Amino acid sequence: MHGLSLSINRRTLLSDIHLELQSGQVTVLIGPNGAGKSTLFRCIAGEMKHEGELRLFGRSRTNWHKRELARRLAVLPQQSSLMFPFLAHEVVAMGRIPHDTLNRENERLVEACMRRANVWHLKDAAYPRLSGGEKQRVHFARVLAQLAGEPEQQLLLLDEPTSALDLGQQHGLLKEARALAAEGTAVLVIVHDLNLAARYGDHLVLMRDGRIDCTGTPELVLTPERVEKHFGYRAQLLQSPDGHAVLV
Repeated sequence: MHGLSLSINRRTLLSDIHLELQSGQVTVLIGPNGAGKSTLFRCIAGEMKHEGELRLFGRSRTNWHKRELARRLAVLPQQSSLMFPFLAHEVVAMGRIPHDTLNRENERLVEACMRRANVWHLKDAAYPRLSGGEKQRVHFARVLAQLAGEPEQQLLLLDEPTSALDLGQQHGLLKEARALAAEGTAVLVIVHDLNLAARYGDHLVLMRDGRIDCTGTPELVLTPERVEKHFGYRAQLLQSPDGHAVLV
């Protein structure tokens, strides 16, 4: 994206955003509340009109047919509203709607993605009766199913996907996001937990007041001075015994 900007009622929400998402990388959007992370996310997802250029897979976003783009771009919002009494596996199967594959192949992919998201045991559960965390993991399986089996470049957008999850599930979901990146998908994720950002992000994008303040590796972005300036807490990035970056 080049020069992406957005103003509503004379209030600037995004200003001159330049950002490139790379295949095979997990890019993490971080920043204080009100920095513009979710607004930028929604622009990339196609939910908000904006100024500037936004290209997906080398083509202007406006030149994509919705069904064609849906096979290569999947979005997991903060909350997914679904009140109909579907079973969990039926919700995941919605991810296969853009595809022309046979039912048997769709069923195989739905099972594989539900196992990957650790919700296969919930396959016959009524979706409305699931907990918030279970619903979020079911929808994560849905976006995995949406991208499954597509040989072209893909982009996965995750807006605070760990907010309703317990600690183990947070790491499990982000490990799967990293695994998807290792398979060649570009992943963009918003998280508030800087330790999760440091552990799972290849590339961090720090935002403030609708602008990008800094981009780079966790070591470059999460300096004590910068963390204190933007988050009001002085922390140092260290390496844990297992080799992961940790803020203390």
